[in-house]
Amino acid sequence: MPGYLDTYGEGEEQRSRIIIRSVVTVIVVVIAVSLGWYLFKNHHQESVVRTFLGDVKRGDLAGAYRDWGCVSAKVCSGYEFEKFQQDWGSKAKDGAPDPAILGIKDSETCGTGVLLTVAVNSARQEKLWVEKSNDAISFAPYPICPHKSPYAILMHRTIGKLRKPLL
Repeated sequence: MPGYLDTYGEGEEQRSRIIIRSVVTVIVVVIAVSLGWYLFKNHHQESVVRTFLGDVKRGDLAGAYRDWGCVSAKVCSGYEFEKFQQDWGSKAKDGAPDPAILGIKDSETCGTGVLLTVAVNSARQEKLWVEKSNDAISFAPYPICPHKSPYAILMHRTIGKLRKPLL
């Protein structure tokens, strides 16, 4: 005849396994979601610049000028189409864009926009700025993001390397 305490603690082992599995699952899901968010947080702005670079590769400078955000003369009064052609056309002062090299090399969030590094040809890289609110492309106002925390810089230099194949 079994005693009163013979079955004491039988469910503890199973309960412990369930708790450990649940905690590990939650941690793995949080890490996967965080990594996915970090890798794809600038995807929209990168696609705006990819469209612009695609027009430049095809030689459609009028389309690239529209992608830049210059849909009318008054919108881009400081950056006329002639100047745009000098920067991105076949007779660019620093060398014409090379379709084999032209592409995004780096991307990082910086305040209200995204700072993108674009390789134009073997001797030229440009820093472009895409404003998050209206997707307007412009030359970057600064070469690196100011006021970034050391943690953000560390994240960009380590985990940011995982983004290279996505660019």
